[in-house]
Amino acid sequence: MNIKRIGLDLAKQVFQVHAVDSHEQVVCRRQLKRDKVQDFFRQLAPCLVAMEACGSAHYWARELRQLGHEVRLIAPQFVKPYVKGDKHDAHDAEAICEAASRPSMRFVPVKNPEQQAIQAVHRIRSRLVRARTALVNEIHGLLAEFGRVTSRRGRAAAAELLEAVIKGEHGRLPAPMGRLLVGLKKEWQGLDTRIDQLNDAIQEHVRSDARIQRLLELEGVGPITASALVASAGDAQQFRSGRQFAAWLGLVPRQHSSGGRQCLGGINKRGDTYLRTLMVHGSRAVIRTCATKTDKRSLWLQELIKRRNKNVATVALANKNARIIWALLSRETSYQPG
Repeated sequence: MNIKRIGLDLAKQVFQVHAVDSHEQVVCRRQLKRDKVQDFFRQLAPCLVAMEACGSAHYWARELRQLGHEVRLIAPQFVKPYVKGDKHDAHDAEAICEAASRPSMRFVPVKNPEQQAIQAVHRIRSRLVRARTALVNEIHGLLAEFGRVTSRRGRAAAAELLEAVIKGEHGRLPAPMGRLLVGLKKEWQGLDTRIDQLNDAIQEHVRSDARIQRLLELEGVGPITASALVASAGDAQQFRSGRQFAAWLGLVPRQHSSGGRQCLGGINKRGDTYLRTLMVHGSRAVIRTCATKTDKRSLWLQELIKRRNKNVATVALANKNARIIWALLSRETSYQPG
């Protein structure tokens, strides 16, 4: 078969292939079982293989590259407009093949196993942190039902209150409740241990990567943020500019412009919610301490806060940091304040 381009719809067990030749004529439509995919592509001459950037896409991209094929990943939202008729595997594979032929199409860089491993560490840590927060809130609520409350905030205050209630310093509780609180305490300690282990893994990644060390010089970017950004974006050379990188993070204004009239709204919140949250939290920490500083960056923030408000200034600083991060990663330079 004279195949120029293939659209491959991924799944767990049954894969759909849609192939066209140099004249854009369909030359192959077929389903493949999972254990037959590599054999099928091994028999083909090197060609362009397009897939949606979904689960297992990076794995299959690496496998097909080893067989000599050129692989491109496309975000699912860019494939959707090319689906003709009802949604099923054959139409999805055809849409992927069609989308890959567009000269203006944007593609997702293929991640290496190390990047995916670090991303897994961040995803698991994020889930455990959410679970710990939910557990602490549950403990607060249960203790409040028995009149045990604290005016202080934070996990430390909740831990002190829980320990005091278990020891009976605030009066006795029904026996079942006491046993439940002991179990919740052990569950909390288990979550703390798992999160500490993942934090150690992230710190090891920080120490081993020179790109992360350069990002840490930027105020508002800590080890967790820097590690997550490098794991997701790599060297950031796939982005043409700092603005495109900021847009990928969802930190640029949403537009609804027409007829030469520009109308900008709030940030579009596209891209990875986890990365954007880290960037915003880092900027919020900078905002809290900028009032007493006299450097150029802090003075700019102080003036911005006077004109607008702290939330707007926080997002503006996150946007600025994103553009600086793109320059540091793509140009392999060190941060130079001012």
